Amino acid sequence: MSTFFELGVHKDFVKGLKELGIKHPTEIQEATIPVLLESNTDFIGLAQTGTGKTAAYGLPLLHHIDTTSPVVQTLILAPTRELVQQIKKQLFKFTKYIDTKIFVEAIYGGEKIEKQLKSIQRTTHIIVATPGRLIDFIERGEVDLKNITTLILDEADEMLSMGFKQDLNRILRYTGGTRKTWLFSATFPEEIQRIIKAYMSPSAIRIEVNKNALVNANITHQYIKTTIKEKVHLLIKLLDKKGEDRGIIFCRTKAGTQNLTTVLKEEGFSVAALEGDMQQRERDKVMRAFKKGNLQVLISTDVSARGIDVNNLAFIIHHQLPEKLEYYTHRSGRTARAGKTGISIALIIPSELQRVYEIQKALGIQFTEIIPN
Repeated sequence: MSTFFELGVHKDFVKGLKELGIKHPTEIQEATIPVLLESNTDFIGLAQTGTGKTAAYGLPLLHHIDTTSPVVQTLILAPTRELVQQIKKQLFKFTKYIDTKIFVEAIYGGEKIEKQLKSIQRTTHIIVATPGRLIDFIERGEVDLKNITTLILDEADEMLSMGFKQDLNRILRYTGGTRKTWLFSATFPEEIQRIIKAYMSPSAIRIEVNKNALVNANITHQYIKTTIKEKVHLLIKLLDKKGEDRGIIFCRTKAGTQNLTTVLKEEGFSVAALEGDMQQRERDKVMRAFKKGNLQVLISTDVSARGIDVNNLAFIIHHQLPEKLEYYTHRSGRTARAGKTGISIALIIPSELQRVYEIQKALGIQFTEIIPN
């Protein structure tokens, strides 16, 4: 196994990584860092969430910043506010011991625009943004992207499935010219392939990690047969057994999320809902409580869970199986992050058994049936 130093990472960055407890590169970091440090090329990285992508592109990116030039040189696009904040925080921590100052600013919805405007009027080398809010800034003439040398699309598939397709196309057009594009995605739908064809070099380097494992190999997949009537009762039994473990329960609809939250709260469980209509302030409050461990279980819809990165989640429960295959990948990928193990449990009614077989086949995973006692 290589060290970061052997991969070409400067010793001052390695010192910052050590302090964060990051000692050995993950598979995607080992494959990506040398390529992005050395070559001036477009790049496609296919890897699951939770595999250490931020450091994989973040470290080479920081090496390429010219701190003598006070212009925006890199734009990182990510699907959610949480992910944008997290990327900004990580890049900042990586630079703790370097001699020069690299300035990173974040642009995202749900916070007063004036505050962010003030921030980017200062010297900024790297902007991390959600597509929608960035378009706002571009249209106001507040962001100048003409000096960008690197554009990074992080979790590109999630950005598309969240409806950012038009915004992405516009941003890619705005940042034309000589920039290189680095695209990272957990899945590879047709839309992503179109973006690659339209905006990236045909000779882009492509790296795929765990090619056959579309889903993180550290996750155990289980299903339990039940009926609609018995589902809540079964869930209560399951949560009782989980003790102090933390996890996320996924529902398909907002109404399902709210109803289940009410029922489980009445049963005395430490739960809270995450759903689309929440004010950003409320959402932040729930996420803070969950990250600190004051909340044991989140109940969420697929869209609301985007960008959630919480360490040490022991389980994911699918109250219903998701409609889309890639949602199963994204849901279950919230557990077993950073080398840990986790369990993904689907509560199914008998007619959904066929769907379990379909998911197994398509994602190359193995479900085990659990008989509740």
